[in-house]
Amino acid sequence: MAARCRIRAATSADLAAIVAIERASFPDPWSAEAFRAHLGDVFLVAESTAALAGYAVAWSLGSEGEILNLAVAPSDRGRGTGRALLDALLGELARRAVHRAFLEVRLSNRAARCLYERAGFREVGRRRGYYQRPREDALVLARDLPEEVTRA
Repeated sequence: MAARCRIRAATSADLAAIVAIERASFPDPWSAEAFRAHLGDVFLVAESTAALAGYAVAWSLGSEGEILNLAVAPSDRGRGTGRALLDALLGELARRAVHRAFLEVRLSNRAARCLYERAGFREVGRRRGYYQRPREDALVLARDLPEEVTRA
């Protein structure tokens, strides 16, 4: 099902909702301060009706980018919001001349792994014991970006 949301740049006014989604999504959540530090990076939110449905954060250095965090509110999962955020994030990275994007994902996070695999990411490595709560390996995924990425 296609997402019915508007994607826009995150602002400091979004941080409380972002932190709430983060806490509902991850056992070792980022703090509001960690998110605030990335407001100058590629930081997008998805709005559905009157609430934030999700967010995505990335940064770039030269021709490489890294997706740092992506989450969708539990009530909005399964509606295409994660894919819409990912596509918009990859599009923005491509506009910044990024040619390859990386990310880490928990080995046990099947939903995220499926999302990333359907978007063309492939495993390029593993970081043993990367996540601490609970302790778990991270898969390192990468995808080459075409010179022009369009939203699906």
